[in-house]
Amino acid sequence: MKKTFVFAIIFLFSAVCVMCSAGTSETSGENGATDEKTSVVAVTDTIGIGTPKVREKCFIVVSKKDMKLTVYEATKKDTVMVARFDCCLGKNFGDKQKRGDMCTPEASIQKPFRIEKIENSSWWTHDFGDGRGSIKAYGNWFMRLSSPFTGIGIHGSTNNENSVPGRFSEGCIRLRDADIDSLKQNYAFLGMKVIIKGEDEGKLSFEN
Repeated sequence: MKKTFVFAIIFLFSAVCVMCSAGTSETSGENGATDEKTSVVAVTDTIGIGTPKVREKCFIVVSKKDMKLTVYEATKKDTVMVARFDCCLGKNFGDKQKRGDMCTPEASIQKPFRIEKIENSSWWTHDFGDGRGSIKAYGNWFMRLSSPFTGIGIHGSTNNENSVPGRFSEGCIRLRDADIDSLKQNYAFLGMKVIIKGEDEGKLSFEN
């Protein structure tokens, strides 16, 4: 009888240990993501606060330092953040000087770029020279900017989702595919101002 009781205690203790180890082998992070021990996609930092009161009063600020694209709405009394998305920027640091330098061009609050075209890019492809060949790479929308350099815009990251946030683009601003859809549906419009801050530039007066 005593042996049976001892074996029962040992069995229960072993079961509890197994349950504990199973619960700690994969640590959950924010937004349901897990730590580096797993293959789950890293934590995202996407904030969609809602539809602005007046869409045409919205503008974009891109921070190279933080790798964030933030949408603000200018109201009568304040400038309010309405959305924020992770973004991927040019591989190389600094302001763009020439085509092919892999830098994202900068635009000040005094002389912002503007969205001059919103194009359906769902079928566009690109060869990154990494052995994958010509693949879909832009998400559903390409928002072409009035930069002095041709081909610069805000777009999705089809087949390159893991590059967001990061510094992997050839100069454009990449969002996750779901985020470029949200930007198009809720905030963007032709003529929208786009400010792109340099890596060492601090916060603007209205930024939190």
